[in-house]
Formats: sequence, C-alpha cells, structure tokens
Amino acid sequence: MTVPVERSRSRRPVTWLTLIGVLLLPAVIGGILVGALYNPTDRLDNITAAIVNDDKAVELDGQLVPLGRQLTGGLVEGADDQPSNIDWVISNDDDAATGLKDGTYTAVVTIPENFTAAALSTRPGETPERATIGVETAPNARVVDGAITAQLASTASSVFGSELSSQYLTNVFLGFTTLGEQLSTAAGGAHQLADGAGQAADGADALADGLGQLSDGAAQLATGAQQLAAGAGPLADGASQLAGGATALAGGTREAAAGVGDLAGGANTIADGNQQLANEINGIADQIPPQFAQIATDLSEAAPQVNDALVAAAAALQTAADECTGTPEQCEALRAAAADANAALPQATATVTRIGELAGDAAELPAGIRTIAAANQQLADGARGLAGGATEAADGLNTIAGGVDGLAGGANQLADGARQFGTGAAGLSSGAAQLASGVAGAEEGAVQLADGVEQVASGTSSLADGLDTAVAQLPTYTDAQAQNLADVVADPVSASGVSDSLFGIAAVPLLAMAVLWFGGLASFVAFQAVSARALTSRRASGLVALRGFAPAAIIGAVQGILVAGVVQVASQYDWSDWALFALVCIAAGVAFAAVNQALVALFGGAGRWVAAVIGALAVAANIVSTVPPILAGLASLLPTSPAYAAMLGALASSGGVAAGVAGLAVWAVLALIVTTLVVVRHRTASVRAAAQPA
Repeated sequence: MTVPVERSRSRRPVTWLTLIGVLLLPAVIGGILVGALYNPTDRLDNITAAIVNDDKAVELDGQLVPLGRQLTGGLVEGADDQPSNIDWVISNDDDAATGLKDGTYTAVVTIPENFTAAALSTRPGETPERATIGVETAPNARVVDGAITAQLASTASSVFGSELSSQYLTNVFLGFTTLGEQLSTAAGGAHQLADGAGQAADGADALADGLGQLSDGAAQLATGAQQLAAGAGPLADGASQLAGGATALAGGTREAAAGVGDLAGGANTIADGNQQLANEINGIADQIPPQFAQIATDLSEAAPQVNDALVAAAAALQTAADECTGTPEQCEALRAAAADANAALPQATATVTRIGELAGDAAELPAGIRTIAAANQQLADGARGLAGGATEAADGLNTIAGGVDGLAGGANQLADGARQFGTGAAGLSSGAAQLASGVAGAEEGAVQLADGVEQVASGTSSLADGLDTAVAQLPTYTDAQAQNLADVVADPVSASGVSDSLFGIAAVPLLAMAVLWFGGLASFVAFQAVSARALTSRRASGLVALRGFAPAAIIGAVQGILVAGVVQVASQYDWSDWALFALVCIAAGVAFAAVNQALVALFGGAGRWVAAVIGALAVAANIVSTVPPILAGLASLLPTSPAYAAMLGALASSGGVAAGVAGLAVWAVLALIVTTLVVVRHRTASVRAAAQPA
C-alpha cells in the first residue's frame, strides 16, 4: 500500500562536498555544544543575580552586629580562588521581584530580617533558631542557572555558618572561666553560715515558749470539759420529759383519728339518703308521659290563636247584631248576646293567655324534675367523696401518731446519749490534763534542740546562697534542648529554595522543542520538499508547495500531541497548563515542518545540514546563561526561539505564549512563501534545458 507522497531522491550523484558535510556534522554539533557548555564557571559574570538584604542588625555587648551586610559583601566580593563571580546587584524586594519576572535577574538571594537574630540565637538564655537564606530562580532562567546560583549561596551560607560555630565555641570556653569565678564567690559565701544557724536557734527558743502556752491551753481545756460533763445531766432529764410529752401527743392524735372515722360514716349515710331521693325523683319523672312536654308546648303556642278566634267571634256577633234583618225580638236577642260576648271577651282572653303560660311552664316540668334528681345525685357523690377524704385523714392522723411515738423513742435515745456525752466529757477532761503534762516535757526538749542547732550549722545558709548564685550563672538545658542546640550550632545557616536537580522547569520545554525540531527535519529526510512533477503540474505554485507541506504538517501535529502526552506521563502537570502546552507543541510541529521544508527546498541536502546545526545551536543556547553572547544572539533569531518561549510560558506561567505562537505562525508563513518561490523557480525552464534532448 502506498500513499501519494513523493520520496526524497535526486538524480545528482553524491559529491565530496556532501561527504565532507556529513562527516563534519557531528564535529560541528559537538563543537557548538562543547563551546557553549564547557566550564561554565569561567563565565559566571554573564549571570546577573540580585541580593536583597532585609536583615536588621542586633546589638551585642554595646555594638551592632550586621551579619546580613557581611554576607552580602562576601557574595559580591567572591572568593580568591574563583576567577569569575556572578554579576551581583544589591537590590530591594520590589525591584528584585520585577527583575525576576521580566528576566533582568536570573536569580534572587534574599536575606531575611531576622538573619542576624537567628544566627546569634545560640547564646545562653535564648531559643536556638537556624538562620535561613532564600534563593529564588527566574521561571525563564537557563537550565543550569538555578543550580549554579543555589550552589554559590549554599557554599556562602556553609562558610558563614562555620564561622558562627567557631564564635559560639569560643564563648563556651569563656563561659567555663566565668564558672570558676562564680564557684570562688560561692566558697566565700559559705562563711556566712553561722548567721543562719543562730537564727535557727532563735526559732527553737520561740518553739519552747509556744509549747509553754500550749500547756496552759491544755489545762484550760480540761476545766472546760469538766463543766461540759456537769451540764450533760440536765440535758438528759429534759430529753426524758420530751419523751413523756410525745407519748401523750400520740394518744390524742389517735383519738382525733377515731373522730374523723365517725365523720366518714355520717357522710356515707347522707350519701345513701341523697341517692334514694334522687332515685325517687327520677321515678316521678319516669311516670310523666313522654308526650307531656310537647302537648303543653303546643297548648302554650295555641293560646294566642284562641284569643284571636274569640276576638273574631265577638266581632262577628256584633256585626250580625248591627245588620240584623229578622224580627225585632230576634234582633234584640242578638244584640243582647253580642253585648254579653263583648263584656265577657277580656276575661276570656285573659284566661286563655294564663292557660298558655301555665302550659309553657308545664312543658319545662320534666326537665326540672330531672335536674333536681341530678343535683341530688351530685350531693350523694360529694358525700361519698367526703367520706373517702375523712377516711384518708383518719389514716394520716394514725400515721402522725406513729411518728410521734418515734419522736418519743428518739427523745429517750437522746437522754441516753446525753448521759454518755457526760461520761465522754469527763474522759476528755482527764486527757487534756495528761496533754498539759506532756507538753511541759516537750518544752524542755525544745530548749535542748535550740542548743543543738547552734552547735551543728556553721555557715550552711551562706554556702547555699553562694552555690545558688553560681548555678544561676550556668545555662541549663533538657535533652531535647541540648540536641537542638547541637544541631543548630553544627549548621546555623541554611539556604531555602535550593534544588539539587540539574535541569529545572525549563528542561521540559527545551527537550520538547529539540525533539519536535529534529522530527521536522526527519520528515524531509524521507519526503520530497518540492514535487518532482512541479514543472509539469497544472496546479498553482502555492498549491504545489502546500501539497509537499501537508504530509509533514500532519506528522508534525501528531508528533506534538505525542510529545505532550509523554511529557504529561512523566511530569504530571496541571491539566489546564498541559492543554496549553499541547497546543503549543502542535503549533511548533506544524511550523517546524514548514521551516524544514523551506530549508530542504532552498538548499537541498545542505538544508538538512543547516537544520541540524540550528537544532544543536537552539539546545546549546538554552541550557545555561553562561553561553557566549554571540551564540545566544544567533539562537534568539532562530525559529526554535519562539517555540521554546511559548512552551516555557505554558508550563512556568512566565508569559510569552501568545507572542511565541505568533512568532511560529510568522516563521511558518515565511517558510511557505520561500517554498512557493522555490517551486516557481523549478517550474521555469531555461533555453539550454529546453534544447537538451529528452
């Protein structure tokens, strides 16, 4: 299976110039690498670093000790055995940060404000602390620049720490001398021991006096105890009387309980009577017909209607009398009847109204009887509750009577205890008398103790004071403190931010750039830069150039993805940074393919030789800042420079990604233009070439 890509080949024979070029290629590349990387310490002045001295001097024995300033001077001055030194710039925090960001400074060494205080913290009475120097390398620094700067700072801090250790040991030896002087002072203070012993004797005399007072007090205690025993008898008699009264009180309480029990019986009798009355009333209510209340209610409601009928009847009779058409006798009788009816009408209506009222009252009679029965039932229930309460009260009174009986027993026990108390008080009186006698003997012993103290102690108190003074002058440490002090003394100064790795964060972009560059070169070792059918092709020259560029561009893009993937597997970058780095790698692979195509198209086989030299120069110029300026200047003009800057910006967040990608785009466009011009040149045949036979 084949692909429509032309293989790189030529009809021209291999010349000696080609052989010399192939032979010289390793030598040229080796010369470039050796010239750029050999013995970088001889060109340290090409590295510009800043020193920020934030240290504050410490006053020691009346003099200011500025160790940070001394260390700064030592770094700037350098060592006698080193022919070259870094170009140090004494700066401040703001300028150092700005210079580190824009590339003015390759590294920044910061001496913190507590440097001198920490370096001198090994003095007695202070907490030991290791002095620290901060070293920070620029994100866009050369690969080995950070290692060189860190090594110089580490060496300076080590030498400086050794000097501090020597000073500390000198102070220790001087401290032993001070110790001898303090011990001499302690020996002289022992002569003051006698004064302390005399004070002890005075104390013993005071003890004897106190024992005499104690003897007097014991005698008074004996007298008081006798009086207490005498008062215990009346107390026992009173307790006996209390017991008799409590017994009588218990009897009365039981009688009250019996009366309350009788009250409970009477309440039960009342409850039974009310219950019987309630039952009888309920019986009467049961004898009233159920429809009695309704009939009475209907009669009460009909009374007004009856009155209306009576009034209407009287009015009708009067009308009939007034309009009578019968015989005179009939009319007269009718008028007499009407007059009698009108005369009897008020009494009749009043009677009917009274009957209605009585019927209304009668309608409420069954409910009233039931209410009276319920009230008697409640009286019966209340009486039974009263009987139960009276029973409980009787039980409570009986319980009280039992408690009063217990009080009587306790009073009897109190009487017995009072008698025993009297006996004990008599014993106390006897013991107090014996105590008074014993204290009198102790008083004589205290006098003898005072004499012994005066003979034993001879200057002990003053000796102790002198030894305390000597001990106070000596530093004391726990095991942990002593170990910490030893560690700090052995290495009192350290540098932070130092890395032992030869290649920093810049190594990954550098290697990725080199791999992609030589990958683009390899593409046009296998592919034809300009189609052999360019002369006969009917396509435009630009399309012919793009036809040769397309396969290499695709391979370059794939190479960029693969290189970025390998980098991620090895370094585990943040995914957002890696994604940006991968896009830059793809852009670099495509741009490098275009540039290598242009070189091969323009120079033929020599273009590959030139591409190899460009790759070697790009790698050599970005390893360390000590590269010769002429090589660094040439490297900045190469197409690899924007690729390296963009890759470094993507991984180190140092900026320049957009500018680098734009630079790659410019190189790619220029390379395609060059390739197109070469295609145009190949498609133009001279008269001599046209005249030659096929």
